[in-house]
Amino acid sequence: MKTHALFSNRHLVAAMSFLVFLSACTVGPDFKTPAPSESQHYDQQAEQRLARQIVLGKKLDGDWWTAFRSPKLDALVRRAIDGNLELVAADATIRQAASSVAAAEGALYPQVDFAAQAGRQRTHNAPEASVSNFYAIGPRVGFDLDAFGGNKRLVEQQQAFTELQKHRFEAAYLTLTGDVASQALLLASANAQMQAVEKLLANDAKNLDLVRRANVSGATTQIDVSLAETRLAQDRTLLPPLAQQRDSARHALSILTGKGPGDWIAPEFELAEFTLPSNVPVSLPSEMAHDRPDVLQAEAELHMASAAVGVATANLYPRIQLSASLAQAASGNGGAALWGFAAGLTAPIFNGGTLKAERQAAVDGYQASLAGYQQTVIKSFGQVADTLQAINHDAEQNLAQEDALRAADTSFRLNQQAYAQGENSILQVLEAERAYEQALLGQIRVKTAQYLDTVRLYVALGGNCVGVFEQKVASGDAPKRSYQ
Repeated sequence: MKTHALFSNRHLVAAMSFLVFLSACTVGPDFKTPAPSESQHYDQQAEQRLARQIVLGKKLDGDWWTAFRSPKLDALVRRAIDGNLELVAADATIRQAASSVAAAEGALYPQVDFAAQAGRQRTHNAPEASVSNFYAIGPRVGFDLDAFGGNKRLVEQQQAFTELQKHRFEAAYLTLTGDVASQALLLASANAQMQAVEKLLANDAKNLDLVRRANVSGATTQIDVSLAETRLAQDRTLLPPLAQQRDSARHALSILTGKGPGDWIAPEFELAEFTLPSNVPVSLPSEMAHDRPDVLQAEAELHMASAAVGVATANLYPRIQLSASLAQAASGNGGAALWGFAAGLTAPIFNGGTLKAERQAAVDGYQASLAGYQQTVIKSFGQVADTLQAINHDAEQNLAQEDALRAADTSFRLNQQAYAQGENSILQVLEAERAYEQALLGQIRVKTAQYLDTVRLYVALGGNCVGVFEQKVASGDAPKRSYQ
C-alpha cells in the first residue's frame, strides 16, 4: 500500500510539474519593434539651403506653437485642448480599450462561480412512488491552464490595441494644435489682405473720380473712364473671398474649441502678432518612428498582428482545463457535502483545415501590417521633405516679392516727386500707388505661406505630442467621465 501511495504521489508530482511547464509555454512570435531607418536626410538640397533656418538632428522640445511668440495663440490652443470634443472621444476610447485589457486578463485567473438549485421530484423506481424536495448549493471553480499562451497573446493584442488608441489621441492632439495655429494665421492673413484691398479700392475710386473729371474737361477719353471703372469693379471682387476666408477661420476656431460659431467667437488676429520661428529643430529620419503618432499607430497595428499569429498558433494545440466544485446537496430526508475535481483536455484532430488557414491568414495579416508600417515611415519622410522644400521656395518667393515691393515703392515716390515738379499727372501717381498696394498684397500672401508651411513642418515632425495622454493623466487634466 505504501509503495502504491508513493507511486501515485510521484505521478501526481510529475503531472503537476508537466502542467506548470505547459502553462509557461507561449507559442507564436514575440514582437520586436522594427529596426529604425538608416536614412540621415529628408532632402539634402533643401536641408543645405535652409541650414540657417533649421537645426538638423535636434528634437522638438515643449509646445511647438509657442515658437510663434503669440500669447493670444497660446491661450487659444490651450482653450481648444481643454474643450475639443474629438479629444474627449479619443480619451473615452482609450479607457474603453484599457477595460478590454482588464477583461482579457481575467481569463488568466481562476473563474469562480456560485450555483444554487432547488426543486421537487417524483421517484418511480422505488417499491412505492415518492415525492421529495432536493437542493444543491455551493461554489464552482474553473481554470484554463493556457498551456500554449493563447490567452496571453489575446491580452497582448488588447494591450497593443490600447497603445494604438493612445497614439490616435496623440494624432488628434497634433492635428488639433496644427489646425488652430493654421486657422489663426488664415484669420490674420485675411484681415491684413482685406485692409490692403480696401486701400486699393480707395485708390481705384480716387482714380476713377479724377478720370471722370478729366473726361468732362476733354483731357481724357471715354475709354480711359471705362478702364478705370473696370479696374475698380475687378478689385472689388477681391473682398468677398477674403471675407469668406476670415469668417470660415472664425467658425473653424469655434468648432475646434468645442463651441458652435454662434456660441463663441474667436479673437481677432493680426500678422504682426506672430514671429516667424528661426532655427526650427528637425529630428533625423532615424528618430522619426518615435516622434510621429501615425508611425507609432502603424507599429501598434503591427504588434496586434503579431499577437494574432500567436493566438492562431495556440489554437492548433490542446487546451487543458481544470475544474473543481464543492456543494451541499440534499434530496428527501438525506443530505451530504459533495466535492469534485477534474481535468479536461481538448485537442483539434480534424477541422477541414480551418485552424491552419486561420493561422496562415494571421501570418499574411502580419506581413500586410509590416508593409503598411514601412509605407507609413516612408510617407512621413516624404511629408517632411515636401515641407522643407516648400519653406525653401517660400523664402525664394519672399525675396522676389520684397524686390517687387521695393521697386513699387521707389516708383511711387518718384512719381510723387515728378508730380510735385509738374512733370507728370496725378493719374500716374495713382497708378504707381495702385501698383504698390498690389505688391503689398502679394507680400502678405507670401508671408502667410511662410507661416503656414512652418506650421506644417512642426506637424510633420510630430509636434512633440508623443506621450501627451500620459502627461494629461499625470497632471489630472484628462477629461472626466460623466457616466458611471
